[in-house]
Amino acid sequence: MKTTAGGAFVLVLASHLTLTIATPLLWTDERASSIVNFHTRSLPEPVNATVAKTYLAALLVEPELNEPLYKRDKHFKHWINIKGECNTRELVLQRDGTDVKVDNGCRAISGSWFSIYDNATWTSADKIDIDHIVPLREAWVSGARNWTQEQRTVFANDLERPQLIAVTDWVNQDKGDKDPAEWMPRVPEIKCLYLRAWIEVKYFYKLSVDAREKSAIESLIASC
Repeated sequence: MKTTAGGAFVLVLASHLTLTIATPLLWTDERASSIVNFHTRSLPEPVNATVAKTYLAALLVEPELNEPLYKRDKHFKHWINIKGECNTRELVLQRDGTDVKVDNGCRAISGSWFSIYDNATWTSADKIDIDHIVPLREAWVSGARNWTQEQRTVFANDLERPQLIAVTDWVNQDKGDKDPAEWMPRVPEIKCLYLRAWIEVKYFYKLSVDAREKSAIESLIASC
């Protein structure tokens, strides 16, 4: 990240693409690193359980607040083009898939994708959703409502943190905007991975947790 003469922040999304942010980020310069890591081939590895428990203890606990009223398309810009014609969704499909082939518009036309949420394998990208580990509405009611539009764009397209993953579409739709007190992946082997990712994202972006959410996470992660 660098600063322009006028004091605006510039996030480097790729070697040829930047996002200029006119107002300072809520998080520190260190936290506002590149949102893309093209060397990662799957969900970026979250912090370990010990660190995650420390992060969880540090999170602000407060009730969710949906004022002003959350509107997904208005408040979070996704998906954005990051590399040529490739937007965030297409890059996640390429990262998480096997033998993925794309057309001239960067749309995945073949490949296979394994969804860790339900242990299902798909050979059509149409069956795949890109899940925000911490859903956009959850972020909104946990503090993102106070961010700038540019900050929310960074959050919605973050490939650096363990926040975006390709999963079965109906499973993602079943999750919706639920937190871990209301929804967890059905595959028990990934419980700890999911919780570690959830906590890391919330901690990184200084998002709050509500009391029920924190209690559920503490209980679930105790055995991790």
